[in-house]
This record gives sequence, C-alpha cells and structure tokens, in this order.
Amino acid sequence: MTKLLLKLFVKNSENTKDPKVRSAVGKLSGITGIVCNLLLAAGKLAVGILSGAVSITADAMNNLTDAASSILTLVGFKLAEKPADSEHPYGHARFEYLSGLGVAALIVIIGFELAKTSFDKILHPTAVTMSLPLFLVLAGSILGKLWLAAFNNRLGKLIQSGTLLATAADSRNDVIATAAVLVAATAEYFTKLPIDGWMGMAVALFILYSGITLGKETISPLLGEAASPELRQYIIDTVTCNCCVLGWHDLMVHDYGPGQRFASIHVEMDQKQDPLVCHEIIDDLERLCYQKHGIHLVIHYDPIVTDDPKLNVMRTLVAEAAAGYDSRITIHDFRMVQGTGHSNLIFDIALPHDLAEEKKQVKAHIDSVLKEQTTENYNTVVTFDLTD
Repeated sequence: MTKLLLKLFVKNSENTKDPKVRSAVGKLSGITGIVCNLLLAAGKLAVGILSGAVSITADAMNNLTDAASSILTLVGFKLAEKPADSEHPYGHARFEYLSGLGVAALIVIIGFELAKTSFDKILHPTAVTMSLPLFLVLAGSILGKLWLAAFNNRLGKLIQSGTLLATAADSRNDVIATAAVLVAATAEYFTKLPIDGWMGMAVALFILYSGITLGKETISPLLGEAASPELRQYIIDTVTCNCCVLGWHDLMVHDYGPGQRFASIHVEMDQKQDPLVCHEIIDDLERLCYQKHGIHLVIHYDPIVTDDPKLNVMRTLVAEAAAGYDSRITIHDFRMVQGTGHSNLIFDIALPHDLAEEKKQVKAHIDSVLKEQTTENYNTVVTFDLTD
C-alpha cells in the first residue's frame, strides 16, 4: 500500500534529496493521517456515546488530536518548502520542527482535558454497554493504527524525518492505548467492576506522556542540539578522503531544518603545497559534501610545517601527553617559537565538554610530561576549544 501511494502521489519518490520530493512525502503523510484519524474518531465517538464508555470517548478524542497533528504536519511541510528570502537567508525548513512542537502542545492540552473527564467518571461511575459494534470499532482501530504506524515509519526513514518518525511512534502508542480501552470494556462487561474511568485516566496520562516526550524531541533541534555522530562522521570521512588533508579540527554544524544544514571545519595541509592547489582541493571537497549529504560546508585552510624534525617530535610528544590524560583530547595548530632561555609551544586543545572544568589539570599534566621527558625548558601556550 505504501509503495502504491508513493507511486500515485509522489513523483520521483526515490530521489529523497530533492526538497520537493521530501515535501511531497511529508504532505502525503499528513493527508493520509487526517483521513484515517477522522474515520477512526467518528467510529469511536459514536460507539463511546452509545455505550457510555468514557475510555472509548477519550480514545476518540485522541484520534481527533492525531488528525489535528496531521494537519499541523501538512502545514509544516508546506511552509518548510518556502525558499530563502532576505529576512530568512537560511530558508524556512525549521517550520517542520515548529509543526512538531505545535503537535506536542495540542497533545498535552487534550490529554489534560481527558484526565479531568476520566477523574469525574472515577468519582461518578456509570455502566458500560458492551456490544459487537464496540468490539469491531476498537479492533478495526488497532489494525488501522498498526498500518498507519508502519506507513509513517517507512516514510520517516525514507526522508530521514524526525517528525514523521515521531508520528509513527504516536500511532504505535495509540495501538497500546486502544488495546487497553478494549480490555477495560471487556473486563467491565464480564466483571461489573467500574474500571472504565480508571482506564480512561490511564489513556489520558499516556497521551500526556507522549505529548511531553514529543515536545522535548522537537524543542531540542530548535535550541541548537549537537549534530549526530553519524552526521559528523559523514563530514569527516568526506573531508579526509583526500590524501592532501593531513588533519582536521573545529567541526561545527548548524541545523536550520532538514535539508538546510551548514557546517564549517578546519583542515590541515602541508605549507609547501601550492595555495592554488589547496584552494581547488577545498572547493572540490565542499562541493562533494553537498552532493553526497546535502550539507553546505565551509572549509578553513590551515597550513602546517611538516619538514621540521624537532617540531614534529615535540608535536607528537604533546599529542601523546594530552591523549594520556584522556584519549578523546586532541591538539592542533601546533607551533614552536624557540628562544634563548626557553621555547614556547603554542597550540590548541580540542577538549570534550564534560572536561570543561579540567583545563588547568590538562595543561598541568602536559607540562609535567614535557618536564619529565625533555631536557630543555618549554613553556606551553594553550587555547582550549570545547568539542561535542
């Protein structure tokens, strides 16, 4: 079914790097979600009113929330495809994140209202009328939501959309919630125990939990979360594939929404290499990164000395000393200025964030190693860069 829908409504669906294809896939998910959830909500609402089961009515409201969420998803993808303009030079792709945040807020509000309704049912219980239509509607809802979860999960992986993957997870959670409602209605029918209100409360709390979790997930990229390890490795592998690149450091990635990622990195090259050749290599690497990963990369060129034996020895010694404190620590931009009384070793240290309070200890460790393993007097001049 998913293949058929993609074939009918998305042209060139296999070309997921095309922003138009991505937008079309997102809109297909939104429209499908609206139709499916409205049908499920109508059926549950009718059965819930006839049977007097507040848990079923609550589940119907959950489907209405999902329909509203699909509308926001649809609008978010539509707005995200707007091109960059003078006021928003990096585009509008973050609208996809904003739509996810709107969905989370809506889920929390509905969950709170349903919790109040269920609490009233706990205080004033009424009998639930079990019937074949009730059973068929809930069973059909479970099957429908299972398909919708699989559908959105596949589309989310196809275009690498966190919003669609979250929608898939929400549909999966709805399967659990609806199954709980079905169990409550069946149990109350046979045991006569007034558990409908309690199950409605459980569904409401589950909705609240899903809304809060989704909110955290959508707020994080808006605040500027660190790039994923996979994305960082893509960039590093692309840059270091050229043999003229001797090292790299200071990789930074800025996310302005799916398909709108900007990054910068420093690469080290032999100072004896022709600057024009280096410039051409850098241009090629920047172009390759965009072609392969859709990332706008800016590369800063750092020329380094490679033919000074003493400098190379000291660079290796300092690098090993830094790694001896913590294997994640690296050095770059290493220079040596020799004097009569002492020589200055000037370099930058890439320090993990969790070691930010240990700068003095790191420097003291390196100074100690230099004092133990060399006979000359060296003074270290260190600049610390915090890394992911």
